[in-house]
Amino acid sequence: MALVTTDTLAPKNRRPKLTISEIFNMSFGFLGIQFGFALQNANVSRIFQTLGAKVDDIPILWIAAPLTGLLVQPIIGYISDRTWHPYWGRRRPFFFIGSILASIALFLMPNSTVLWMAAILLWALDASINISMEPFRAYVGDKLGSNQRTTGFAMQTFFIGVGAVVASLLPYFFTNVLHISNTAPEGIIPDSVKYSFYVGGVVFFAAVAWTVFSTKELPPDDINEWRKEMRESKGMFRGFTEILRGFTVMPPTMLQLAIVQFFTWLALFSMWIYTTSAVAQNAFNSTDTTSKAYQDAADWVGVMFMVYNGVSAITAFLLPMIAEKTGRKYTHMICLVIGGIGLISMLFIKDKNLLLLPMVGIGLAWSSTLTMPYAILAGALPAQKMGFYMGVFNFFIVIPQILAAAILGFFVRILFNNQSIYALVVGGVAMVLAGLLNILVKDKDE
Repeated sequence: MALVTTDTLAPKNRRPKLTISEIFNMSFGFLGIQFGFALQNANVSRIFQTLGAKVDDIPILWIAAPLTGLLVQPIIGYISDRTWHPYWGRRRPFFFIGSILASIALFLMPNSTVLWMAAILLWALDASINISMEPFRAYVGDKLGSNQRTTGFAMQTFFIGVGAVVASLLPYFFTNVLHISNTAPEGIIPDSVKYSFYVGGVVFFAAVAWTVFSTKELPPDDINEWRKEMRESKGMFRGFTEILRGFTVMPPTMLQLAIVQFFTWLALFSMWIYTTSAVAQNAFNSTDTTSKAYQDAADWVGVMFMVYNGVSAITAFLLPMIAEKTGRKYTHMICLVIGGIGLISMLFIKDKNLLLLPMVGIGLAWSSTLTMPYAILAGALPAQKMGFYMGVFNFFIVIPQILAAAILGFFVRILFNNQSIYALVVGGVAMVLAGLLNILVKDKDE
């Protein structure tokens, strides 16, 4: 595939206005991407524990997820900024390649037979998902003007919510509707989990393929200028130099949002890696991964995650309307504070049905996290480096996850006496703090 590279795009305020159906098509691939993430978030800790991991080992095993994002997203963003093909365009080659790799990893993950195999496949799965996901964020900035940008990210959030609802519910559905076993001998992953991942692999590829083949990208304004840029910037060393330099010239709004993102994703990561063990221990009174009580708890966590993702999908188009009245940063602040309170409240809830209530607040925070920071950020970025800076912005998502992976296991083991629920309390406090820090953010569009 012959590629032409560039550092320029049409100015953001000259983007043609797209119809809702066009925005739908360009965002639909996120349904598949979130299928992969939701299956990963709700089931990987379960898989690790089934294969013999101790509860305080789980964070360090999860470190693959943030590290692959740290490495993959800026590189993919940089390369996709500088890519053009007459048919495939700029971002769509990466959507497609990532979907193929992620689908393969989803089929392999539940067939892991030993812990190290599952850990390696988590690296492969997360890297593949990131190859697809990072250009999707830049795609909105490429194709939509400032007056449609919030709608574009909201549409992505809607599909993220829908995909996560269905994916999170799959193990529970296979167990309770199709009566497929959710228990297995020690060291064996239950069939309900396996079939869920198989469905996820198919949906991931199909949804991304829909976006790839139903949308087109804006062509370069001056192909000769782009070719000149390619010739002048050849070489891997120059590429890495430009990536590193990008950190020293980040727009002020990006730095302000980075602080908010740091505490937000510290909270989210603690929730993803510890909810299964916390709910099993705190509400189902079980730490034995071979017991029915533990597996029922793990299935119920899928239902809980379905609720917060469902709320995210429902509120995706409500938040932009609220933001028009109150401002994007204050909307984000309110949502994060409510979500943080929800996480903290799980400490006091022993009834599994009541555990669905905090998920409503967490869903509101999740919806805002997927929409508002990116809508604010895209207005502050140069169009010619949209993909790169979206990739760099991911650093402030993955660094707190790496920190959480490094310290939460110690906290749970030493300070919290292996009571996982307190990791969720730490996450709740971090999310409330993230909400309050929005006061520091300057939204250029406002």
